[in-house]
Amino acid sequence: MTCQATHLPDPALLAGHRIIVIGDITLDEYLYGRATRLSREAPIPVLEFLRRETILGGAANPARNIVALGSQASLITIVGNDEEGKHLRDLLQAAHIDDSGVITVTDRVTTRKTRVLADAAPRLPQQVARLDYLDRQPLSAEIEEQVIAALAGQLPGADAVICSDYQLGLLTPRVVDAVRTLCRQHDVIFAVDAQGHSHYYRHADLFRCNDAEAAAALGMPFIDEAVIAEGVTRLYHDLAAHLVIVTRGPAGLVLIGDHEPYQHIPAYHISEVFDTTGAGDTFIAVATLALAAGCRGSIAAMLANIAAALVVRRFGNAVVTPAELRAAIAATR
Repeated sequence: MTCQATHLPDPALLAGHRIIVIGDITLDEYLYGRATRLSREAPIPVLEFLRRETILGGAANPARNIVALGSQASLITIVGNDEEGKHLRDLLQAAHIDDSGVITVTDRVTTRKTRVLADAAPRLPQQVARLDYLDRQPLSAEIEEQVIAALAGQLPGADAVICSDYQLGLLTPRVVDAVRTLCRQHDVIFAVDAQGHSHYYRHADLFRCNDAEAAAALGMPFIDEAVIAEGVTRLYHDLAAHLVIVTRGPAGLVLIGDHEPYQHIPAYHISEVFDTTGAGDTFIAVATLALAAGCRGSIAAMLANIAAALVVRRFGNAVVTPAELRAAIAATR
């Protein structure tokens, strides 16, 4: 199956690839409670505990989407030598994600994001608070070496590498330079999902960020369509990227690339949005898989646009299946 036509291809084309995801992993913890009354201590609800759920988050989420679409995902990341780190490894194995590149760092805390939610079924749970456990100390040169060695060992035979940067310290300038160099040496797609540090990621084959992140990188507010077009075009040239995609939530996305003129793609079903958590992870996973399958940048963006629209209809980090994506594509014809 090829991806050269202008119409959207069957999602089966996204299967059978091997993608490496390198970036910051988190354990996403959800604590659900039933609101019974207002506290006498502060203007907040008192929740009676119902249940606890834990799922993979951060860089593990694009990896989950890759596996859900029939491809292989390997994850290169760091965790602490703690219960959360062990639990993350168990979750990765259960999700059929290769965890051989997960490095345990003894003096570091595994990142955990704890969300407290008021569950009022049949309505969607309402998030009341979030508590993050994290470690912002810089990576040592020794750990950087281990990360780079893990990537070098896995890169032969891969179709793409996704840098999933959650600004938690793994993707240092030295690590990113190694990703870029190794991808070039092995003729592997270098894809980036950046939430900051855009200047680290020059010469990417695919660079994705949202409009707020693009505006911050450029140091200019995105006040209207003309300014957005000017800014995204400038970002494309400043980063010397082959393809730049800036997602804009309900306003869709814009893109520009070596073989793609600047263009706007509307959002898909913008009225059905419940939770935007993980939408960017789904987007970068699908767009990278499409490029690995030989799709044009605009086709990859349209597929990813639909996939991201599907996952925001669910609560928390979610993945899209080939059947769901196939049905959504059919509905656009």
